[in-house]
Amino acid sequence: MPLIGILKGKTAIKLFGNYPNLREKPYWGNHFWSKGYCVSTIGMDEEKIRKYIQRKEQKEKQEESQQQEFTF
Repeated sequence: MPLIGILKGKTAIKLFGNYPNLREKPYWGNHFWSKGYCVSTIGMDEEKIRKYIQRKEQKEKQEESQQQEFTF
């Protein structure tokens, strides 16, 4: 598992442990971090970061929608 994955997992466990009310928020879905992460060695401007986040959100919504279709 990549270092970033371990870091995200450990911090999520710690935050949910210290602040259990975070799990009650419907938009969290018991997940603190998104599945991916972005790394750049040459730098990114704000517009590229916004586009990256928008694409990730769209992809995650599509995946959640597909998972809900299979659970019914």
